[in-house]
Amino acid sequence: MEEIFYRFNPWWEEDLKLNFIDRPKYTLPLLSSIENKSIEIITGLRRIGKTSIMKLLIKKLIEDKNISPNHIFFISLDFYKLEELSILDIVEEYLKLQKISFSEKVYLFLDEITYKKDFSIQLKNIYDLYNAKIFVSSSSASILKDKNLTGRERITEVLPLDFQEFLDFKGIKIKKADRHLLKAYFEDYMKIGGIPEYVLTEDIEYIKQLIDDIIYKYIIAMHNIKEKTAVKEFFLLLMERAGKQLSLNKMSKMLGISVDTAKRFFEYFLDTYIIYAIERCGKLNERLRSPKKIYAGDVGIRNIITGFRDLGAVFENLVFLKIKDKNPCYVLQDGIEIDFLTEDKTLIEVKYGRDLSEKQFRLFKEFPVKKKILVDSIEKYQNL
Repeated sequence: MEEIFYRFNPWWEEDLKLNFIDRPKYTLPLLSSIENKSIEIITGLRRIGKTSIMKLLIKKLIEDKNISPNHIFFISLDFYKLEELSILDIVEEYLKLQKISFSEKVYLFLDEITYKKDFSIQLKNIYDLYNAKIFVSSSSASILKDKNLTGRERITEVLPLDFQEFLDFKGIKIKKADRHLLKAYFEDYMKIGGIPEYVLTEDIEYIKQLIDDIIYKYIIAMHNIKEKTAVKEFFLLLMERAGKQLSLNKMSKMLGISVDTAKRFFEYFLDTYIIYAIERCGKLNERLRSPKKIYAGDVGIRNIITGFRDLGAVFENLVFLKIKDKNPCYVLQDGIEIDFLTEDKTLIEVKYGRDLSEKQFRLFKEFPVKKKILVDSIEKYQNL
């Protein structure tokens, strides 16, 4: 156990060297929370950078906050040699190894927390009994539904790189004299998306492997699904429908599966963050009766499946990811759709190289909200 712990925590013996690119939109708020008691839950799609953000936080704690390195503990809970140990066992072994008293404050970074059975009860016990600031990561949205952590948790969802982060990862700085290059770089971003490693390498096999891992390891194997082909075909249809309304009844007929099976598959994909869904705006019965609109968790993943086409749908997907934290719904009146209405009552229509239809323009103009944005340029996307 000692050897395993030291491998995961090299800063106990030497300076921590990282070649990760910082994502301050996440690391700075998380770092500012270290005096809060809350459990910091870092969620998001697999390989979106959650572990890298944890390691960057550890480096900042040591270098900027002068925290003693041996008071910082990182462990990946999906490591096979830890299968027989509970989270509490692991934490106790760490304190014993480093000779840290029960009253001393420690900083625990628990990666892939949902691999452990009864993780929420154990986290609650650590929160209640230990002098610990806890950071955990999860690639499953199911953690957000766990009632044991209610009132103790603070959620940070890590999204794909936005356009500015994309440029930072590519080492690109656009001078004012070179603003004419903005569209070309943005269309590169529209094609590649925002999975950090894929942005750095553009290795298509990497993104294909990510897709296969999610489908076969984290959906089919985890849920013991026998209809493997149906799951893969279901995913292909989801990517084709990104940016559009989704009828699970139609999908079930196309694939020859029951509606209940289609609903289960849909929930499994939502749980992995590879897709998102928004409801129609309106009264409860309108929301329940109407199909949801879906978006890809990353446009690079979508493009690998569908090909790089329909730039309007890709642009709308990127706008959704940019405003996701504002809990948007879509507007549908008399068969006319406006893309988003956010919880702060901002109406947003997205166009890329196209104009509003006459009926859309009329609905957009007459809709009873004060703030309206037509996102029809890269600059307007950046200013959202």
